[in-house]
Amino acid sequence: MLSTDQYLTPKEIVAELDKYIIGQHDAKRNVAIALRNRWRRMNVKTDIQGEIVPNNILMIGATGVGKTEIARRLAKIADAPFVKVEASKFTEVGYVGRDVESMVRDLVEQSVALVKNAKKEAVKEKAEEIVENIILDALIPPVKKTTPSVLNNADGASTIVDDAELNEKTRVRFREKIKNRELEDRKIDISIKQNNTPGIGMIGGGQMDESSMMNLQEMIGNMIPQKTKKRKVTIADARKLLMEEESSRLIDMDEVKDEAIAKAENTGIIFIDEIDKIAVGASKKGGPDVSREGVQRDLLPIVEGSAVNTKYGVINTDHILFVAAGAFHFAKPSDLIPELQGRFPIRVELENLTKADFVRILSEPKNALTKQYAALIAAEDVEISFESEAIEEIASMAFEINAEIENIGARRLHTVMSRLLNDILFDIPDLIGPNAKIVINKAMVLEKLSGMVENRDLSQYIL
Repeated sequence: MLSTDQYLTPKEIVAELDKYIIGQHDAKRNVAIALRNRWRRMNVKTDIQGEIVPNNILMIGATGVGKTEIARRLAKIADAPFVKVEASKFTEVGYVGRDVESMVRDLVEQSVALVKNAKKEAVKEKAEEIVENIILDALIPPVKKTTPSVLNNADGASTIVDDAELNEKTRVRFREKIKNRELEDRKIDISIKQNNTPGIGMIGGGQMDESSMMNLQEMIGNMIPQKTKKRKVTIADARKLLMEEESSRLIDMDEVKDEAIAKAENTGIIFIDEIDKIAVGASKKGGPDVSREGVQRDLLPIVEGSAVNTKYGVINTDHILFVAAGAFHFAKPSDLIPELQGRFPIRVELENLTKADFVRILSEPKNALTKQYAALIAAEDVEISFESEAIEEIASMAFEINAEIENIGARRLHTVMSRLLNDILFDIPDLIGPNAKIVINKAMVLEKLSGMVENRDLSQYIL
């Protein structure tokens, strides 16, 4: 079980989200409580632990206000497997398309990757030692048989040496060079195992599900003898290839599968976006012919809690946290079937972003766009900075375009910033050389962007 030190408190979770997401305090509070409740449930000492189900969350808000970012950052904070799916991509059982169980299988794949990476990190030191030996053997093959050799010294005298001893001394010197990465560009021959898993088409008229198909491929792959392939690569590339191979060999995949299933069951988060598109009210605006209500009914048992077959084993969805989101422009949450509504008891309405929010988004978060562009340009040894008045003008223009054309929230800032900086990005490093300093001021913003608003010809800027 996790200790309190390993799990953040709700206030600490909100503080972490504040580093990347501006505003939306209610949504942050609710997801923070939901995340902390996972730790609380896992530390319940009585039998009621298994009966405590997560309070799934329905986030309602326009595009670009932070719904996806909140869920994505939540998964990173929790170090939990996370999958984002779009409800509109699913089709009712019986139609060709993705079935709803695929999101659970994707979650397990994410969980396996997380656990596998953690296990690889644990055996990294041992794997590095093995890889070092393989590279050394390829460079200086060991001499197993002791054979005396005669060396002629500079003074004309002869010395009898042991070949094995001489070989070992040479290997010691080269081992040190390998450790110090002094021979990274030298090429060596190594043997790499090839993937045995064959590509198999649909069997039985397309009636085999995805999980069964993967299991069949894995089973056939295990029956085929392992093949190796000789490759001539640099020591740097050999190190990468061999580290992956040796790390995988050192970890117990059965243990990985068991831990991954448990991790997905107890800490997994599935984010279902565009859930409003499968609400019955949305059908008034047209769309795919596949029954929206049918997709909802297929989703229901997954969200309620059911057993799903995956290539790694059966996973129970009872304690997976589901976060659904939608703009609900043409439908209402009440247009969802009552049973599905009941499985999302926590409803949070996200606020539309203001011009002041845009200013903060451009400057405050750890991953603010101004900081991202500054980092990109710094890679060319060029420094760029933004005056506060320039940031306010960028925010004002993005807000005005959203108000007049189509409100896509903070995503509009990406379009405006790209338009503003494209010429600079193109001119570096040919016309703007290293050590240059660029200051973005209000006058420059007005010069580059005024046409976007004045001409009202904004079609090229709509994402």
